[in-house]
Amino acid sequence: MANQKGSRQLKHNDRIRLEALYNAGHKVVEIAEILHVHRSTIYNELKRGQYEHLNSDYTREMRYSADLAQRKYEENLKVRGTQLKIGNDIKLANYIEDKIINEDYSPDAIIGELTAEGRWGGEFQTRICTTTVYNYIDKGIFLKVTNKDLPVKKKKKRKYNKVKKQKRAEAGGESIENRPEAINNREEFGHWEMDSVIGQRGKSKNTLLTLTERKTRAEIIFKLPDHSAEAVVAAVDRLENRWGGEMFKTVFKSITVDNGTEFAYCAELERSAIGEGGKRTKMYYCHPYSSWERGTNEVTNKMVRRRVPKGTNFDGRTEEEIQAVEEWINKYPRRIHGYKSAGQLFDEELKRIS
Repeated sequence: MANQKGSRQLKHNDRIRLEALYNAGHKVVEIAEILHVHRSTIYNELKRGQYEHLNSDYTREMRYSADLAQRKYEENLKVRGTQLKIGNDIKLANYIEDKIINEDYSPDAIIGELTAEGRWGGEFQTRICTTTVYNYIDKGIFLKVTNKDLPVKKKKKRKYNKVKKQKRAEAGGESIENRPEAINNREEFGHWEMDSVIGQRGKSKNTLLTLTERKTRAEIIFKLPDHSAEAVVAAVDRLENRWGGEMFKTVFKSITVDNGTEFAYCAELERSAIGEGGKRTKMYYCHPYSSWERGTNEVTNKMVRRRVPKGTNFDGRTEEEIQAVEEWINKYPRRIHGYKSAGQLFDEELKRIS
């Protein structure tokens, strides 16, 4: 994944170095490496100290001034410390900035996790709500965070037009219409949704295979060599071997997929790759053009895209980088779970099975 630096504050001498490097033509990534900060810190700093310079030949160009940036920084710091509810709790402000910039947390996830862990009044003296954090960001109060650094803001609930229901005959798979109510209402652990995430079109041969457990929202991600049915079956075989035949049947009771060609090998996906080759799971297929029927997986795929945006070439990503995305999702505090993580709930379910 991208190299993530600390969230320290730039000092005046850092700004002087930044001015010299930027005006000499160095790229933002290079400057961030030299100053040992995240590149988003440099982008925000350049906005703060940018001005239009008039050259001797009367042409104009945008430059960065360390002195101008320092003045704006000091003015902003005064406002931050005297007029806001956050008061002098600079530790809290820095913590919020670090979580947003370096860990891709939303304000709601930050405040929810702090509340769930009981960290108000101890580690952080000032208690604020999610709305306050958004207001501070909108007003430009935070020194390093802008709206551009935030995950996608909450949108109105999307309306879906249900298509005429029809069975999936070509793959021999069971229609989602016949999926038991215990799976639909998330009462029972061990039922998954599966989807593929496409890389940069025309360049990325590799794709990602994502599996989301419906009750806990736990995530598993595989990097596939290509977008084929054979690659998907091979990944599920690897998963079965990792868990062992009997445990796999307990943890992966069913898998719901869409009608993509990569999921066409229904019999092979259901059949165990261990021992006698009996049945290892039950496959259910959604109706065409009905991604909302895999709503859990769709939401989690949006989280995947926060770490690997659309247009990413997966061919250049290592297995370790993909596993880091999986780990981030499973550790992320979720509002639907009272700001516990999906990983915590998944582990609790496994202990019950044990």
